[in-house]
Amino acid sequence: MSLLRDVVAQMEAEGIPFALIGAAAMAVHGVSRATADIDLLTVDPRALRKDLWSGFEARGASLRLIEGDIDDPLAGSMRFSLAGDRIVDIVVGRYAWQREIIETAEEISIGEITVKVARPAGLVLLKLHAGGPKDAWDICALLESHEQAMVIKAEVDRMVTRLPAECLRLWERLRDGR
Repeated sequence: MSLLRDVVAQMEAEGIPFALIGAAAMAVHGVSRATADIDLLTVDPRALRKDLWSGFEARGASLRLIEGDIDDPLAGSMRFSLAGDRIVDIVVGRYAWQREIIETAEEISIGEITVKVARPAGLVLLKLHAGGPKDAWDICALLESHEQAMVIKAEVDRMVTRLPAECLRLWERLRDGR
């Protein structure tokens, strides 16, 4: 967790808003599945500046920058890997609805750090946008395991129209258990 702790500290020092997403956030909300990485979401493109992370390379961490092109739904991503530690990915989104997920994230202590974690409805929206079979499974698992499933569904219903039409079609199918 030291790599995550250090990435979080750097983002906080730079004033880059972010939230924990992906399998780690799903686990916080009661859905556990194996994963090799920890994902953070931001919409701040400064997170893609390699010079911001030069201290990590000096420590022996590997960095991989992927910049999204104009057609990519992401502005890009930055991957951090360090021997003996879990991979940390910063995913840089492009949309106002992603910013809202970050703004409404809740602070939770995870081991030695406190980090903002995307709320369940935000995770559903991100999974709908990704749209893969594992994402659909994650959505169903989250709704089945969460005591507030009706509240999550209502939140997603209010926001899903801000996503592409195929996301709404997938949501309609998953929400009704089809």
